[in-house]
Amino acid sequence: MIPRDKICCFTGHRDIPARILPDLKRRLAETVELLIGQGVCCFAAGGARGFDALAARVVLEMRERYPHVKLILVLPFEGQEESWRGADRQEFWDIRRRADKVTVLAPAFEKGCYFARNRRLVEESGICLCYLTRRRSGTGMTVRYAERQGLPVLNLAGL
Repeated sequence: MIPRDKICCFTGHRDIPARILPDLKRRLAETVELLIGQGVCCFAAGGARGFDALAARVVLEMRERYPHVKLILVLPFEGQEESWRGADRQEFWDIRRRADKVTVLAPAFEKGCYFARNRRLVEESGICLCYLTRRRSGTGMTVRYAERQGLPVLNLAGL
């Protein structure tokens, strides 16, 4: 079992303005590499579109240089991607296939499954790396939960 202080969870918004995407990806990669240098070896994402997918791709790229690094997906329910556009669905399955571990919390959608996924991500991590621009959001709720649990929170949006 990997100690919590070696695990970083991601949380962030699904919609990222295209104009900031290159800079956000650069800052995300720099921060992930810094965390790897500090001993973090596992990165956990929730399998959503947007920031989750971006973060997962960055970890997979880092894994090429740092083979000990692991990507963990914590999915709220089986089939969460079924209503997504084709490209998003394809990206989800590519990330899922390449992940080192996939945990699915429910066999189908059920009330509270996203909340349960977010809590699991925080409860099994020692640090939270986020992209938070709106405090009144699911990401905002997850960040507040991480703060209440005593996790350091690094916000790439600078809020």
